[in-house]
Amino acid sequence: MNKKDKRPPVVSIISKKNSGKTTLLVKLIPELKQRGYTVGTLKHDVHGFDIDHEGKDTWRHKQAGSDVVVISCPWKISLIKDVEKELSIDELVEHFFMDTDIVITEGYKRADKPKIELFRKAAHASPVHTTQKGSTLIAMISDIDVEIDVPLFHIDDISGLADFIETTFLGK
Repeated sequence: MNKKDKRPPVVSIISKKNSGKTTLLVKLIPELKQRGYTVGTLKHDVHGFDIDHEGKDTWRHKQAGSDVVVISCPWKISLIKDVEKELSIDELVEHFFMDTDIVITEGYKRADKPKIELFRKAAHASPVHTTQKGSTLIAMISDIDVEIDVPLFHIDDISGLADFIETTFLGK
C-alpha cells in the first residue's frame, strides 16, 4: 500500500476560544515540516465563514448560482462548494488530505479524534477536557502546571510537542 492509499493520522488541537491555537499551530507546522513531513491542517468554524470577497470573479460566479467554484493558479487552488451537511473529519481527510503525512485540526472539540489541549491560565480559569473514561485527550500544553494523567508540555516546548506527535502518530 502506498502513501496515497493510507489515510493519514489526525490529531486535534483544542482549547477554549482565544487561547492561542493558531499561534501554536504556526510554530508547530514549521517544526514538523523541518523534520520532513507533509502537514495538512483543517480549521473548524462552527459559526460559518466566507473566503470569497464581494465583487471578485469567484464571488460573482457563486452569486450567479454555481454550486462549485474553484480558483486555480500554478501553485495553489481554492474550492468553494455547497454541501447539504457538514462533512466529517474522515470525509474531509479522504477527499483533500490523502497526500499528507499528518492532519492537524484546529478545533473539533466534540470529534472522536485524539486531542491535544492548549490551556493558558491568563485566558481561562480551567481546561476543556479531563481524562475521564472515554476522553480522547492524549496531551496537554500549558503555561502552568496542570494535574492531568496525560503528558504535559510547556507552551514554549514546540520541539517536545513535535517529538510526541512524531512518536505517537508518525512511527518515529
